[in-house]
Formats: sequence, C-alpha cells, structure tokens
Amino acid sequence: MPQRIEALKRWLEDELDFSEYTLNPASSDASFRRYFRVTHEGASYIVMDAPPEREDTRAFVTVDRLLFDVGLNVPEIIDENPGEGYLLLGDLGDRLYLDELNEHTVERLYGDALAALTAIQICRPGAGVLPPYDRELLMKEMHLFRDWLVGTHLGMEFPEADARMLSSTFEQLAENALAQPQVVVHRDYHSRNLMITGSNNPGIIDFQDAVIGPVTYDLVSLLRDCYIRWPRERVEEWALGYQGLALQSGILREEHEDPEQFLRWFDLMGVQRHLKAAGIFARLNHRDGKPAYLADIPRTLGYVVDVAGRHTGLGWLGELVSERVLPHL
Repeated sequence: MPQRIEALKRWLEDELDFSEYTLNPASSDASFRRYFRVTHEGASYIVMDAPPEREDTRAFVTVDRLLFDVGLNVPEIIDENPGEGYLLLGDLGDRLYLDELNEHTVERLYGDALAALTAIQICRPGAGVLPPYDRELLMKEMHLFRDWLVGTHLGMEFPEADARMLSSTFEQLAENALAQPQVVVHRDYHSRNLMITGSNNPGIIDFQDAVIGPVTYDLVSLLRDCYIRWPRERVEEWALGYQGLALQSGILREEHEDPEQFLRWFDLMGVQRHLKAAGIFARLNHRDGKPAYLADIPRTLGYVVDVAGRHTGLGWLGELVSERVLPHL
C-alpha cells in the first residue's frame, strides 16, 4: 500500500494545495477501505482511501448526500477523487457509541439514534437511487453463515436433511423481510458506526451499502448489536417505542399497529442479520486476515439461539446453532 499513500499525498498537495499537514491513520473497517486523519491550517479532516478495484466511492457519495439533505449528521464531502478512490471528508471525531454505552448513557444515546433512524426511514429517494434488498441479496447473505462459518471456519458440512431444512429456514426469513414495509436501510446501523457528537447527535458513518429494505433491519442492528448486548425486556421495550415513533411519522400505517406482528418482524429480521454477520466475521478472518471479529461470533449467534426458540418453525435452528456450531468455536 505504500504507492497508495504516496498517491494520496500527491492529491492533497498538488490538487488541494495542502502544504504543511499531518497524516495519521484514523481507522479501518470490515472492508478494503482505510481512513486517515489529516490536519491542515488548524482544521481536521478525514480521508477515505478506497482502492477503485475493490471499492466504489460513488455509492458513499450518493448516500451521504441523501442523508445530508435531510439534516442528518454525516461527514461533509469536501472534495473527491473517484478515479483514484479518495474522498476528503469532514471529521466527526473519534467517540464511538460502543466506547461510551453503559447503563447511565444508553437511554440518551439510543434515543438520539432512534430519532435519527426515523429521519433515515422517512427519506424517499428517487426510483433506482438505491438498490432493493431483494430475495437474492437476502439469501446470498445467509449463505455466508453456511459457506464461511460452518464450511470454511469449522470445516463442517451438514447432512442433506439438515441442509434442506436450513434452506427452507432461509426462505422463511427472506419472506419475513420482504413482507415488511420497505424503507431506506443503512444496513450496518450499530454502535461502531455511530459517533457521539456535540450537536446533532449521532454522527453516522459507513452507510455506503444502503438499500431499500425492511423497516426493522436497522432497528434490530442497533438494539441487538453484535458488539454489545442488552436484556431482552429492554430491547423489546425500545423496539415497540420505535414502532410508536414510526407510526407517528408515517413510516408505518394503521395496519402495522399490532405489536406482536412488529416484534415477530423484528425477531426474524435479527436472525437473518446475525446469521449473515457470523458468516462475515468468519470471512474477515480467513479471506481478509482480520481475526479480531471471531470473538464476536458467540454473542452474535447467541441472539439466534434465544430468538429461534420463541418462534414456530425455528426451534431446530436454535438447537443446530447451540449444539453443533457454538461448541466448536
């Protein structure tokens, strides 16, 4: 990557007239993107380094402008170099939600995050601006659990009968997602992608994979976070509180008032996400050399075990995960 650093410096110096500046790593994420903090003439910026052969900055720019236009606190796009895969962005700081969530802060921080989520879901981008979270994508994501966690990481292959049951369950989970009202979905709305900011909290990042999809997807991503866990009773209280906000905001209609239906949407959507996430964490280790995420798999699959036992037709999945996957991690 030294060549990319040198190309980045040339862009800053030759195109943006940055003369005296500092350039330091800010963070990386679960992709091929890297981030650097640049200070210049007393101001702080973030540079996204997204190699064009691996990443496409255009999706980030599209979603950033969509969210910025409705008043959400996303990084300001100051300059862009899509040909080389660089963006110069405003700096939202380095205070992650995850680092400061606790019993004393959670109500306030989640309150802000849920209010921001209503603003995301009220957005109405034009036709074709965001891709649909369709059956093909939902199924592809769940296959990551089977292929990367069970197959590559654990070296296991389910018997044919179990494989058929798993495929049938994937279909059930996809149907649940497609039956819900469809809204703008951030697709990774959790404590590592929300920043604590002094005003207009939270700062929102890592939204370039946004789609049009199920109303409960971002909600369960936040409340059943792969990186921090809260008691079921509190989570369901927050989820139903959001249902009320969504009804008041017009995101949901009168026919969506049933709390049992909403919690079923929420629960099954979480199972889909957590199967996907567990597969992604295994892939990050084996394909991308990022083993740290393996420690989050037991928590992530713990949600699957807990939820599956409460819903008709999913009990066997909970047993499969608890008896044949979790003990081997």
